[in-house]
Amino acid sequence: MDNNVYTKTYDAPIYDKREIYRYAGVSAPNGETERLLEECLNELGDKLTYKVCYRELPVSVNDGVIDLGFAKTDSRSLLKALDGCDSIVLFAASIGVGMDRLIARYSSLSPAKALLFQAIGTERIESLCDVFQSDIASVKAESGKNVRPRFSPGYGDLPLELQRDVFNALDCKKRIGLALCESLLMTPSKSVTAIIGIG
Repeated sequence: MDNNVYTKTYDAPIYDKREIYRYAGVSAPNGETERLLEECLNELGDKLTYKVCYRELPVSVNDGVIDLGFAKTDSRSLLKALDGCDSIVLFAASIGVGMDRLIARYSSLSPAKALLFQAIGTERIESLCDVFQSDIASVKAESGKNVRPRFSPGYGDLPLELQRDVFNALDCKKRIGLALCESLLMTPSKSVTAIIGIG
C-alpha cells in the first residue's frame, strides 16, 4: 500500500438500454421512446470522458470509530459494510461536463430528451464505477482477497460532509477535473465518490 493517487481513463462501457429506461422511469418503451433514445445516443457521440482517480488505504476500527486512513467516522452503516476488511480503495469517477451541457440545453427545448439524457448520464457513471470495481476485484483476487459493494458518502448514516475529506485525499480537481461545491454537490454532476472495502 502506498500514498500515491492513481488515475485511469476508460473506453466507453457498453450501453445498457434497460437500465437507461429504468432510470428514466419508463417500464415499457414504445417506438417513439426508442426513437428518441437513439437520437440522444447519436447526439451524445464521443462527448463523454470516463475517468477515475483512486488510492488504497489501510482501515481499522477502535471502539466503534473507523479510521479510513484519510478520515474517521462512527458510521454504523459503513462499519457493517467494511466488516472483516483491512483496507479500502477510495475513488472518484466522472464522465465529464458533456452530459451536463446536453441536459441544460434540452431542459427547455425538449424535457423528454432532457429526462433521457439524465437517465443516460446515470447509467454511464454507474457503468464506469462497475468497470472500475471489476478491475479492482480482478487485481485483489490474485492475492486471495475479495471486494465489497461500493459505499458512498450520504449512504445510510455516512455523512455527506465526508465528501470534503474524500476530495482532499484524492485531489479530484487536479486528477479528473471534478469539483465540490459548497453545497457538497459535485461538478460535473454525473460523478461518484465511493469506498470499496477489501477483505
